Amino acid sequence: MRKLRIGVLGSGKGSNFRAIREAIATGQIEAEVAVVVSDVEGAGILQLAEEAGVKNTTVTDRRYKTRLSPEVEAELVAILKQANVELVVLAGYMRMVKTPLLDAFPRHIINIHPSLLPKFPGLESWRQALAAGEKIAGCTVHYVDAGMDTGGIIAQAEVPVRPGDTAETLHARIQLEEHRIYPEVVARFARRELP
Repeated sequence: MRKLRIGVLGSGKGSNFRAIREAIATGQIEAEVAVVVSDVEGAGILQLAEEAGVKNTTVTDRRYKTRLSPEVEAELVAILKQANVELVVLAGYMRMVKTPLLDAFPRHIINIHPSLLPKFPGLESWRQALAAGEKIAGCTVHYVDAGMDTGGIIAQAEVPVRPGDTAETLHARIQLEEHRIYPEVVARFARRELP
């Protein structure tokens, strides 16, 4: 069977990209990363892609902080289409996805979010969970739609909030679960198990 071609979008260090690459290397995922795109010049994810020999580029839009203009997002779509991407994986991508990308890859864009959605969408949700006095935090893999962290849930993992947890200690434990469940979901996509 032909390997699933993945496009990864990220804004930061790329730890979820690394977890997915390792799962591909060990045969857990029957896929290949076709291209990595960041909206931040010099982002760590680009360096990881370079080291792995994966095609990578930057598509940024200085006019907006939280999204790309339709014209710039259309450029992003063209890059993904040129690389024959079938599944778009958001790995710490800090911009909202809008119509050009959603229309180009319907139900083929997924994201991982560090909370048990629908609780605590948006930024630094582990801090939100701590501030709310939650006993359980976690992470969610979901389909991407036009809302902020509102798409259909695919998988979740719970992480207990421990007495004395700081935002940093809780976030670190959530990330360990992210690195476990995100590759599992990508593997399910590669096996054509998800609708």
